[in-house]
Amino acid sequence: MQIIRQRIDGVFVIEPSAIVDARGFFSEIWHQRILSENGIDVDFVQENMSLSICANTVRGLHFQSAPHAQAKLVRVSKGRIFDVAVDLRPGSATYKEWIGVELSAENKRQLFIPQGFLHGFVTREPDTEVIYKCSDYYSPECEGGVQFSDPDIGVDWGIQAKEAILSPKDAKAPRLRELVTFAAQGTAV
Repeated sequence: MQIIRQRIDGVFVIEPSAIVDARGFFSEIWHQRILSENGIDVDFVQENMSLSICANTVRGLHFQSAPHAQAKLVRVSKGRIFDVAVDLRPGSATYKEWIGVELSAENKRQLFIPQGFLHGFVTREPDTEVIYKCSDYYSPECEGGVQFSDPDIGVDWGIQAKEAILSPKDAKAPRLRELVTFAAQGTAV
């Protein structure tokens, strides 16, 4: 298992090793001790899965604020995505900066996103399945979102905004500047 620190503190790409033979492969995708020794020390309490039928489906940018902020470990079991994390930690040197990583069933990469980040992805293939572990339970009163195409963040999704397939909730998401509670209250997402 290779753990690769990213330019934004706390974000890691995890590349599990695989034992391949004529039957297929075996891969250890989560090993708490190894990850803890490399700076990923989190207990996961919930695992979610999504299926996106069409390519260019955008899910995000989402967050859960304190007291139920979530760290996530994201992977793809079928298909391919461009996975994005945006730093919203108050006082962070990389505030509003983003990182994007291609995750696929083929490359088996995972992205670890700590608490305090927006998260979203765009599917690159039809019938894409995404699985992610969360460090806290879903809490509707703490959930929120930001427009995936917010120019104040400037994520390059690799698609035009008009090509994106969005949920009604994501289509109505506010811009980051409209979420004044983060700056005013110092609330981590």
